[in-house]
Parts: sequence; structure tokens; C-alpha cells
Amino acid sequence: MNRGKKSALLSTLFMGLGQLYNKEYIKGAFFAVIEAMLLIFSIPYFKKALWGIITLGEKPLYYENGIAKGDHSILLLIQGTIAVILLVLIAILYIVNIRDAKKAGESRERGEKPLGFVALIKHIWDRYFHFIMLTPAAVFLLFITLLPILVTISIAFTNYSGPNNLPPAKLVDWVGLLNFKNLFKLKIWNSTFIGVAKWTVIWATLSTVTTYFGGLLIALMVNANGIKFKKFWRSIFIIPYAIPGFLSLLVMRLMFSGPGAINGFLIKMGLEKVAWLTDPNIAKTSLIIINIWLGAPYFMVLMAGILTNISKSLYEAADIDGASEWQKFWKITLPMVLFSTAPYLILTFAYNFNSFNNIYILTEGNPVNAAYKYAGHTDILITWIFKLTYDQYKFQMAALITIIIFVVIAAISAYGFTKTKSFKEEDMIQ
Repeated sequence: MNRGKKSALLSTLFMGLGQLYNKEYIKGAFFAVIEAMLLIFSIPYFKKALWGIITLGEKPLYYENGIAKGDHSILLLIQGTIAVILLVLIAILYIVNIRDAKKAGESRERGEKPLGFVALIKHIWDRYFHFIMLTPAAVFLLFITLLPILVTISIAFTNYSGPNNLPPAKLVDWVGLLNFKNLFKLKIWNSTFIGVAKWTVIWATLSTVTTYFGGLLIALMVNANGIKFKKFWRSIFIIPYAIPGFLSLLVMRLMFSGPGAINGFLIKMGLEKVAWLTDPNIAKTSLIIINIWLGAPYFMVLMAGILTNISKSLYEAADIDGASEWQKFWKITLPMVLFSTAPYLILTFAYNFNSFNNIYILTEGNPVNAAYKYAGHTDILITWIFKLTYDQYKFQMAALITIIIFVVIAAISAYGFTKTKSFKEEDMIQ
């Protein structure tokens, strides 16, 4: 067995042994101290945490003489998930230790001497500077971003819901794929999911397309040759985007309500009231129209700069060839705009898919749909999730639907980005 393999084997038995064998005393001591501390202090923690995530507790939480006793299933789940993440990080460190020992052994076999303390620090800083700077942020993101995702995924495989399995008074159990079966096989859940999902896709698609081409239309009109005071018009059209959307939505809700300003104006004109937010079809149409008011200014600003940068020589050449205004728009303007804004179009679709404020502030998902379970006619998946958690305590179903949203949005976004010309050209350049 050569020195490299022997060093790797020693560091596999105990972290740092391979480095010590190769007379790299500083690194060997560092790895050895880490494993010693893990063995002394962390074994009880990991034993308790892994027991908790496997069992989710044995006795419900209760108080005796002011002292909390028993188990809280969700806290055990979170602690267990943290333990799993930590074990993965420890495993990565363990692998790094083995690879480092193997490289050190091979280096010694070639007759190279180990680096001294100062030289070692300088070598690590120069070669692994980017990793050193990025690692703290990456570890922080693991617990801020990955931890909630893993806990949500885990909850989808439990019966965490009220009133029978709601901690701390009750325990939660693992139920495997039962929630998936209920969502797709039980008629009340299945019909609600399909209905809400259809409207979510329609809402996300129409709200994205209308705001995109609405913004493009405004940008074309503002940038037209005969228009004066272009800065003034841009300022006017950007006001809806500059005002906090929350306030705009509240004002719109008042205006479109039954006794609101719009119905008041219709009555004065001798017309009848319109159920803007209480009739299912009209309410959905109203949501799309209001969203244009809020979203089109963003694309107008984005596209105004793009239109300015399109070379005038392209239009001049088209004029010489006898192209009409429509042909110039279709063959020059639209392709150039799409090339620059395709990624924003995909991101806007993903945003609108989860556009909670627009739906909940305006209609709260209403009007009520008697055929749906805890959802209204205008609810999209994200507002349905809110109702399932905040109002009904059906956390397991909410977690399951959250997973589905994540998979759908991730798949659509990944596919869309890879198909855009800007992505392909950037990939070719690299």
C-alpha cells in the first residue's frame, strides 16, 4: 500500500491521523480536535434529534408543576432536520479530511516537505480564498432557505392538521403517501385542486401576457416620433408602479366594490350595478384588468430603454424594402424586445403564479365556491395554501401543494430559461 492510500485509511479511521502520519501536525491536530469534540459533545444531541425525527414524539407536551414535559412533534421534526443538515456538513468535512490526507501522502512520497504554519496559512488563503469567503454565506443559507424547504417537504408526509393532530396537545405521525393519495383520489380534494390549479395557470398566463404587451404598447406610444413631452408621459405611466401595490389594491377594492365609485358612476349614467368582485367570471376579469394597471408600468420602463437602443438603420433598411409598420414591428421590434426581456417574462410568470397580494387583498379568493374545499372561485394555489394553514390548520395538505407549486415553477423556469436566445448565446460565449 502506497503512502497516499495509507494516509487516507488512517484519516478514515480517525480524522487527522493521516495528516499526523505525514507530519502535517497543524492540519492533523485541527481535524483530530474537531472529531474529538464531535464525539464528546454531539453524540447525545444527534441521538435525541434523530430519535425525534423518526418517532415525532411518544407523549404529547404537558406541564407538571410549571415544567414542560412530553414531546412537541413539529419541534422534534425541525431539530431532526437541523441534525441531518449538520451530519451532511460533517460528512463533507470528513471527506475533505480523507482527500487532504491522501494528497499529503502522495506529496510526501514524491519527496516534498510539508508546509510550515505561516506557509500553510498563506497557501490556504491564496488557493481557497473564494471558498473561504463563500462558505459562511452558504452555510447561513442552508439554515435560512434549505431548512424551511426540507421541513415543508417532511410535513407533507405527516398528518399534521387540526383538530386531531395539532401540537402541542396532540402528536403528529408519519403517514407516507396518504396525503398524495387523498389529494389525487378523494373527489373533494381532487376537484378543488384541479379547479384552483386551472385558474392559477390561466391567471399567471393572462396576467403576464397582458402586462407584458400592455407595457410594450405604452412604450411604443411614448417613444413614437410625433409624441412630445416624452418624459412627462413616462412619469405619468410609472406612477402606479411607484405607489406601494398594497395601497393601490386597497383603493381598487373600494372602487370596484358594490357601493364603490365605479358602480356609483354607472348608476348616475342610468346603468345597473356590476358585480365586479362578487360574480365569479366578472371577478376574474376584474383581477386581470387591475393587474394590468399595476404591472404594465414595469415593462414600459424596461422596454423604453430597449426600444431606444434598437438601431435606426434596421428600420431605414426596412423602409427601403417597402415594409409596413406592422412588418417592422413583427420582424424587428418584437424579436429585439423578446431577446432582451425573455428572462424577465419568465420571472414575471413565476411571480404571478404566486401573486398572493393581488388575489387576497382584492377578493380574498371569493366568491365562495360550494364545490371547493376551503377555496373560492378566484383563489389561486398560494391563497388556497394560506386558507388551509391560517384558517383550517390543514398543514399537511398545504405543504403538499407547496411542493407541487415548487416543482411546477422550477420546471417551467428552468425550461424557459434554457430555451431563450439570450441564454443560448451566453452559453455559446462561455
